[in-house]
Amino acid sequence: MSWLEALAIFAAGIAAGGINTVVGSGTLITFPVLLAFGYSPVTANVSNTIGLVPGSISGAIGYRRELVGQRPRLIRLGAASLLGGLAGAILLLTLPDDAFKAIVPALIVLALVLVVLQPRLAKRLAARRADSGAGEEGPRHGGVLLWVAVFATGVYGGYFGAAQGVLLLALFGVFIAENLQRMNAVKNVLAGIVNGVAAIVFMLVADVAWWVVLLIALGSVIGGQIGAKVGRRLPPTVLRAVIVVVGLIAVVRLLL
Repeated sequence: MSWLEALAIFAAGIAAGGINTVVGSGTLITFPVLLAFGYSPVTANVSNTIGLVPGSISGAIGYRRELVGQRPRLIRLGAASLLGGLAGAILLLTLPDDAFKAIVPALIVLALVLVVLQPRLAKRLAARRADSGAGEEGPRHGGVLLWVAVFATGVYGGYFGAAQGVLLLALFGVFIAENLQRMNAVKNVLAGIVNGVAAIVFMLVADVAWWVVLLIALGSVIGGQIGAKVGRRLPPTVLRAVIVVVGLIAVVRLLL
């Protein structure tokens, strides 16, 4: 690995850590960078997942004030994320590499669609709340349907992970009437659980590029703090545009 490659991976880790904390979809930054430097899709995904765990923890710590009073919700939904992440990691390691190459472009496209549609989903949520007269407090945990949906999102996150944060925020908007920043804090914790349990599985049995893990981990910790402090001030349109461009590059590279 050259110094230029190391610097690029470290910078991608910072960007991914910040984006994951604010929106989700940071994998759409780091994953294409690793592909560009010649790592296989599975090795890139495994190493990226492990490397982003410290960034998830950093982002959750940055949102610690918004987590106050949400312990029962975190325990309930965290169990779904843990089981889903474990299932997704096992799928990644048991399915052939060709299956990953075939599935991931579709997953990235789905993630990009969700990134683009997020503002519209937020507007519909606001309108629904206004029509129902709901305030910030609503259903505490979202019921069985949300638990199952969070489990499914965990499976997706353990397998690939891009935009699992966007998926979670969309689900929270449908099932829980709650302040968006508090839900974003929950999203960071659940995504961290998924990445964490998948990382444990990958470290035990998968081929890991450890220098990549170290660089992304260091960068994502910095990015997580930046995202928690100033990410809310960034123009959402610009952030989504960057994610979409990078994601499309990843799709093209995987398909060629």
